[in-house]
Amino acid sequence: MLQKDKLWTKNFVLLTFSNLFLFLAIEMLLPTLPLFADEQGGSGSQIGLLLGVFTFSAVVSRLLIGIGLRRFGKRKMLLIGVVICLLGMAGYYAAASLSALMALRVVHGFGFGIATALYGTLVSDAIPATRRGEGMGYFAMGNAVSFSVGPMMGLWLLEQYDYLGLFGAGVIFLFITLVLTLLVRQPRTHVGVAAVSEAAAGLEQKASPLSEVLEVKALVPSILGSLVGFAFGGMLSFVTLFSKDIGIEHTGYFFLVVAISEVLIRFVSGPLFDRKGPFWVLFPTAVLCMIASVLLYFTDSMGMLLLSGVFYGAGFGALFPALQAWVINLVKPERRGVATATYYNFFDIGIGLGSILLGVVVTMTSYTTMFLLSGILYVVFLVVYFAYLRRSAKAEG
Repeated sequence: MLQKDKLWTKNFVLLTFSNLFLFLAIEMLLPTLPLFADEQGGSGSQIGLLLGVFTFSAVVSRLLIGIGLRRFGKRKMLLIGVVICLLGMAGYYAAASLSALMALRVVHGFGFGIATALYGTLVSDAIPATRRGEGMGYFAMGNAVSFSVGPMMGLWLLEQYDYLGLFGAGVIFLFITLVLTLLVRQPRTHVGVAAVSEAAAGLEQKASPLSEVLEVKALVPSILGSLVGFAFGGMLSFVTLFSKDIGIEHTGYFFLVVAISEVLIRFVSGPLFDRKGPFWVLFPTAVLCMIASVLLYFTDSMGMLLLSGVFYGAGFGALFPALQAWVINLVKPERRGVATATYYNFFDIGIGLGSILLGVVVTMTSYTTMFLLSGILYVVFLVVYFAYLRRSAKAEG
């Protein structure tokens, strides 16, 4: 029996847990920062902008990843991103006006964009190629855990300790993130090769400015990721309001079920990706997301809502890391930073557009129609994916 390449190395564990604390600090602000802005006198549209400016700032920062990698390298760029996040979080203490809060969200988003792209890049370097799907799945569990625990923790901290305790906890989480990241080391045997590769990449990028902000080889999975993000943005923005509208309380259980389902599916989807390839994960999990959307359309009880959460968590929980692993497999090691940034940017742009455009759909029709339209997006996902597979088969033939 062949021995598997080692996955749970020191670097992998450090990067996985530091990524978890980074996302916990972000997710705990989702339900609480709008309350803070409201107390500052913010209108509904201004409160909505808090998410928008954060996302836009993250996208802009990732466009500069290629330049930053040439100048500082992967580890230093990651540390810069984490430090900026820490400063942004600490700055919320001094946010005496809505304009100051908006400015801090820009700073925080800028650091978050850098950090998320570089965590994905460095962890892909730490994962053996033969176990990339499995490793990316475990790494992304931090996102799933923070998705359920973060909002509940943020509301509890706000209730128990007011905003001082909320922002203080965020600073502590990001300080832990910084300490764990400082402990990350790349293998000595790879330093020389990495230096040569990054220097070569720098020469290549000078000849092609576009390559500093976009990895063309990652476009197809990134476009698919934007479709997933588009549908996810609608669900994230409106499932709570939908539940309230039909008389269902304690919607937090929905997010908890989604997170549990996300975690459990990755014990299956990651190894399946490594053994069989992307198709055997992307196709069935896109179908699971379709089923979840249809279930939301028919939901009229807590049981139906939680059942849709099971399907949505399993589908989204496998799709996101599988697409990211596919992106990493498509590019050379020195291009992983830009490729990961490309993927995250498309995904975040999808979330932003989904929140806005599907919100228009809700205004013009209903929540249930919006959920059904979200399901159709996964049909588009499969159409684009099958078109890519057909074109690839023709090129190889």
